[in-house]
Amino acid sequence: PKYIDIVKRVQAGTYQTESFYGLLKDGTFDLAPLSARVPADVKTLVEQRKQALVDGKFNVFCGPFKSADGVEVLPAGKCTTLEEKLGMDFFIQGVRGEASKGRQLQGEPLPVGMRAPIPNPKVAFVYVGPVGDLGWSYAHDQGRLVLEKELGVETAISELVAEGPDAERVIRDYAQKGYNIIFATSFGYMDSVLNVAKDYPNIVFLHATGYKTADNVGIYDGRGYQGWYLAGIAAGKATKKNVLGYVAPYPIPEVVRNMNAFALGARSVNPQATVIPIWIFSWFDPAKEREAAQALIDQGADVIARESDSVEPDKLAEQEGVYAVGYNAVSADVAPNAVLTAPIWNWGVYYKQAVQQVRAGAWTSTPVWWGIQDGLLDLAPFGKMVPADVQALVEKEKARIVSGEFDIFVGPLKDNAGAERVKAGVAMTDDEKLAFNWLVEGVKGTIPK
Repeated sequence: PKYIDIVKRVQAGTYQTESFYGLLKDGTFDLAPLSARVPADVKTLVEQRKQALVDGKFNVFCGPFKSADGVEVLPAGKCTTLEEKLGMDFFIQGVRGEASKGRQLQGEPLPVGMRAPIPNPKVAFVYVGPVGDLGWSYAHDQGRLVLEKELGVETAISELVAEGPDAERVIRDYAQKGYNIIFATSFGYMDSVLNVAKDYPNIVFLHATGYKTADNVGIYDGRGYQGWYLAGIAAGKATKKNVLGYVAPYPIPEVVRNMNAFALGARSVNPQATVIPIWIFSWFDPAKEREAAQALIDQGADVIARESDSVEPDKLAEQEGVYAVGYNAVSADVAPNAVLTAPIWNWGVYYKQAVQQVRAGAWTSTPVWWGIQDGLLDLAPFGKMVPADVQALVEKEKARIVSGEFDIFVGPLKDNAGAERVKAGVAMTDDEKLAFNWLVEGVKGTIPK
């Protein structure tokens, strides 16, 4: 592109001598396609870092960094000037070999919108449930442990933090204590996060399953509906009564979306299957969860799925001789004769990338919504009662999701009142999925207001 530009200006008689330093954003150079051996999460990180360079939100040579011989070249909050880059004749820390001794550079302020690197961030996690529940909070805490083990970062947790004033108090306390990254892992923490974030612009706040962002507030979630669709196939094949129960925490798009996917999966192999939800208005309440599961069994359900956090519905299913679909994580010693499978999370994949981006000064508040293909979620190993042909069918559908061949929410789709909501061959957009407020055909009842 540059040569064409020069020739055109010479032809037009407008060319003037210039110094040119090509950048990614002007197309002078690029990165070759990544090898198939590069893991998906690394590919995503590279692409995000590349986009940050193009957008001017990331600069490779920004402080703090040292030369190979230990001289602090630049402090935090400054980046090298163009002249300093062109005149760099020393190696930075981590590069071996002979070169000039390091020296301090003058540098220039960070570009507008760019965050300073934080080489050793302190990271806090706020959980709505207990970390020992084998539920949502447990799954997130397993991701935290990955950070400690693989990145060596300092972390802290607060569990059983109620949504509302308590959440804001806990989040603000971490900010006041100097934590650099705060992960708030429940939908109902959204406003609390935003209220605190506006007072601490240099702290990165990350909110799970939310939909509001700010310059220092990002949102992240997983396409849990993919796992729920696959679990639905196993449930649809297992039921003898064609009645599937669903312990539903709150009437929010995330739960509606997952339950709809579960129903679609079940009905893809058993068109007579129906799903009955009971809304408990809680993420973690073992007594309520068990009570809801019992009520579903009393209504004829012979498979109990739960999007709530405790394993009480699973244990009840085993006691009552029906099947269960777990969620978040499973344990071989909990209801082994009942649990068919479960959508499970691997939050460490995302947490590692987010912390690495903050360390490098490359983090942006771009929303993250990853799926099975990104390694963020999967399906738990099948129970021994799931036949081999059913396991093979589920694995086949999983492979189609991973390859991009199959998208779950593609028309024709009707709601449970019989009205067509998505025309044949039309795929719902991500925005439509994120705002799901209707129940698909086969799901009984209505969404509470």
